[in-house]
Amino acid sequence: MGGSEGTEKARIRLPQLRLDELLEELQARLDAARGTRDRVHSLLEAVLSVGRELDLEQALHSIVEAAAALVDAQYAALGVIGPDGRSLSAFHTVGVTDEQIARIGPYPEGHGILGELIRRPEPLRLTKLSAHSASYGFPPHHPPMNTFLGVPIRVRDQVFGNLYLTEKRGGVQFDEEDEAVLSTLAVAAGVAIDNARLYEDSRLRERWLQANAEITHNLMSGGAHTEVLRLIADRARENTGAALALVATPMGDTDSLTVELAVGQGAEAHRGLVLPVDGSLMGHAFASASPVTSADVSTDERISSVPERFGGLGPAVGVPIGSRADGVRGVVLLVRETGRTPFTDKEIEPLRGFAAQAAVAMELAERRQDAEEIAVLKDRDRIARDLHDLAIQRLFATGMTLQSAGRRIANEEAAERVVRAVDDLDETIKIIRSTIFGLRAREDGAGSGLRSRTVRVVGEAAQVLGFAPSIRMEGLVDTDVPREIADDVIAVLSEALTNVARHARAGRADVVLETDGREVRLTVSDDGVGIPAEGRRSGLRNMAERAEGLGGDLTIDCPGTGGATLAWRVPVSD
Repeated sequence: MGGSEGTEKARIRLPQLRLDELLEELQARLDAARGTRDRVHSLLEAVLSVGRELDLEQALHSIVEAAAALVDAQYAALGVIGPDGRSLSAFHTVGVTDEQIARIGPYPEGHGILGELIRRPEPLRLTKLSAHSASYGFPPHHPPMNTFLGVPIRVRDQVFGNLYLTEKRGGVQFDEEDEAVLSTLAVAAGVAIDNARLYEDSRLRERWLQANAEITHNLMSGGAHTEVLRLIADRARENTGAALALVATPMGDTDSLTVELAVGQGAEAHRGLVLPVDGSLMGHAFASASPVTSADVSTDERISSVPERFGGLGPAVGVPIGSRADGVRGVVLLVRETGRTPFTDKEIEPLRGFAAQAAVAMELAERRQDAEEIAVLKDRDRIARDLHDLAIQRLFATGMTLQSAGRRIANEEAAERVVRAVDDLDETIKIIRSTIFGLRAREDGAGSGLRSRTVRVVGEAAQVLGFAPSIRMEGLVDTDVPREIADDVIAVLSEALTNVARHARAGRADVVLETDGREVRLTVSDDGVGIPAEGRRSGLRNMAERAEGLGGDLTIDCPGTGGATLAWRVPVSD
């Protein structure tokens, strides 16, 4: 009896154990299904969140954040592959603080494991990152990382970049499901990046069109030449994200360009600078009538001999204003900050179209100005003709009448007055004839202005110095400086550069010519041995006498560190 009861209880317990196992298995499957459902839901939310972004930079940051959340990674990054296809041009991170980034140093360029994904764009999952043959290790102050999951992002069948995830939370490994989820996100990310790029391109095209319309309207409504150049520089700088924009135009009768306008970072150091067409970056763009790029202006040999003018700046592009067929009217130089991406063909093409359109608008404005000048000249010719044909003839006839009448006047005093009146009429006729000549004379100013003469003198001095001095000119030096004072300026400049060549043993010289309409200032500085106390001073005395004779002065500064600075200043207006 007892044995049968024990057997019966055992039969009841066995099904109960099986039922518990089945219930536990069912619960596990329900939990797994719930987890899968939640993960799919999170993936869909991430895809929707990423797809809503139209700003490219914000879209990239959203992708990195979504990737880290989906696979529960402590650190995540998105590396954008550069134009060369072998290195990273941008790096977006999550999980690393700004302080840590500052201690680690520059962002990676795409070597080691990161480069492995660039070379082989397919998912890569590692249990220990340092064990891979391509691993280079980490720089100092880099947080430790072991587990790794990497997935490429493709945009229209082209690899845009890679997602890098490390250190799955809880000390567990990334699994196949993590890889599948991340690969799905990468597909959505590719679509989002493509949409953001298209939106960005359309907005950029719209901005270029608005800029062209603004420049054309300004020119056609009679805007000043300087205002138009400023518009060109401002809009080009804004649309390309440049820190500095320069506009240089050719100087008549010289092989040089002058920087008429500079806006942005360090602009003051560039305004009025004179650059040779041969050998300079802007000169190359002007002569070739095609864009010229530089990866780093601070080390480019085609940049001026004073590279500190470009401190903190890096990538640059020079774009001609106009074409070889229609004539190049100038050059726009755009420079980005150090560390920014170089200018790409995709960016240069609309910029080139913008510059060409600006050249057309400038051409139309010049034609309108020429028509106005012709109208003025015609009016002057009419006035001169009227003075000659009417006024002079009538004055001459009046003088003849007075002469004839004077012979019949008996009173000597009255006769003498008539003679004086005739003489006054003769003098008046001479004055009117001189005025007519002035109205009809065409001023031949090619190469005779102070600006052009200054460039020629500096160019001639370069052969004796062994190097080309830098030149910077500001203000209306051709308009505000009278011819007689301009002659003195040229004489002083020639004497100063000759002294540098003979005595200074310098490797660099800078010439600055500027006027504000009240006075003209010429500054010549060098990095030579200075001016010895016992040296000959006849040349300096001549320069000082020229300045004093015009109501100005000459100052010379010789700092203890070497070199000398000569400053010659005279007034140009009362």
